[in-house]
Order: sequence, then structure tokens, then C-alpha cells
Amino acid sequence: MKTQGITLMTDKAQIRWMALGDTTRQPPVVMLHGGPGLPDYLGDVAAMVADLAPVYRYDQRGTGQSPWLGRHFLARHVDDLAELLDAWDVPKAVLIGHSYGTDLASRFCLRHSDRVAAMLLMCGPFVGDWRTGDRTERGRRMSAAQQERLRELEEVPHRTEEQEVELLTLAWFADHADPERGWHWAAQGARRRRPVNWAMNGELGKEGRADPLDQHLAELRARLPARAELLGGADDPRPVSALESLALRLALPLTRIENAGHEPWLEQPDAVRTYLRRFVRGAVGA
Repeated sequence: MKTQGITLMTDKAQIRWMALGDTTRQPPVVMLHGGPGLPDYLGDVAAMVADLAPVYRYDQRGTGQSPWLGRHFLARHVDDLAELLDAWDVPKAVLIGHSYGTDLASRFCLRHSDRVAAMLLMCGPFVGDWRTGDRTERGRRMSAAQQERLRELEEVPHRTEEQEVELLTLAWFADHADPERGWHWAAQGARRRRPVNWAMNGELGKEGRADPLDQHLAELRARLPARAELLGGADDPRPVSALESLALRLALPLTRIENAGHEPWLEQPDAVRTYLRRFVRGAVGA
């Protein structure tokens, strides 16, 4: 069963959402996509568990079919999720965030822990000095020519469609454990996950660096729901050691998916499906 709609926020922004499964069942799962600045891309992941609980997804404001031309603030994105839960008549939800979506889920939990039934943080959030390890590993996975071409494209002020696709493919293919298949997935994503809202990416990235989640981990640990876990790809260029450190600081179990990178459901769909179904069953009592 598929449903979709557009919900008007209190500041008049329109958020487009999709639901898969029987939305009369409680609590539902809400999936939070990464970016920031990309439209939702978690449809295949939602389908893995929609028979166990309804799964909501949405294009964050300023992405996909949720138009927004104003400035972006982390607090406003947290408010968006709260207003969507109200619109869906959902008192509590199981949050599954991916990449930047894990940061959004964590910040929502800090402000609205009473509305979080369970939480899965998938491939993030990355705290501490993880960027050094990420840069080093990406440098190892890319040729010198690829690195130089990526730098050239990043400096182009007004890229053509083909230049944008090339830039995103170069930026994303190293996210995967298998470079050949990774190139295919990155090129596919570069055409589908569009347009990228670079202004949103820059504004939320700057705010996140000014007020890093690192500074709120003690409070987050105290506010976490009883069922909360971390999941990561063992071959994500972002160092798995950063997730291991976070798991210790939050006292959470961490599951590593072997031979998988930043989008583990692409490289190891069976392993991710098995894990997600176990987690969701436990979270909703299915």
C-alpha cells in the first residue's frame, strides 16, 4: 500500500512525503535521508521492512519535490519532522537515519526524545576528526587524474548538466567497497538524486561545524530510547573507527556490514535486509 501527500509547514514550506505499508499501524518507521541537499533516495531500503511497519519518507525542504528558497537551519529541519509527525497523527516513530540523516535524527532526539520509539543510526553520525581519515582513504581509492578532475569541476562556478553528473560521480564512487560497481552506482545516483541543493549543503554544514554533535553526546546518551543501535559499512571511506568511538560514548551496539561502504544496502542487500528486519521487529513488536 502506497500513499503520498504534501504537508504545509507553519512557515508555509511544502514538504512532499511518501508512505509504504499500512499507515494505521503504530509506531511507524520514518526514514531520514542524507545529504544535506539531496532528495530522498531510501525507497529500496523502505521496501525491506514495510510489511513489518508502515514506512514514511520525505524530501527534506529545499530538495526533490519539497521546494524552499529560504535559508536553512538545523532547528527548522528538526521542527519539520515534528510537524510531519503531527500531520501523520504519529505520537512516536522509529527513526532510521542514513548519513546526514543520522545527525538530523540525533538532533531530533535531543529536542523530542518523547517522540522517538527507537532509533537506528546508519553510516553516521561521524564525530571527532573523522575527515582526515576520510580524505586519506578517498585519496587511496582515486587516481591522481580523478582527484585533479574533481578539483577542477569543484571550481567551475556554473556547471553544465554533464559536468555536474561527472563531479558527483567522482565524488561518490569511492563511497563503495567495490570501485567498479561503485562507479556504476555513483553515476546512476548522479542523475537521479538531483538537483543537489548546494546552498542547503553549505548552510547546514557550516551550522553543524559551529555547533557539532560532539558537544551534545552526553545529553544524547541520556535521551536515547531503550532500543537504539548503530550500523555501518566496514569499507566506508569514513573511518569505521569513528563509529566505534561513538558507540562507546553512547553505549550503543554497532554492527559492521562487511564488504560494504557508505550505502551498504547496495553491496550487501541480504545482510542489510536481515539486520533491518530484526531491528524493526524488535522496535515495533512485530
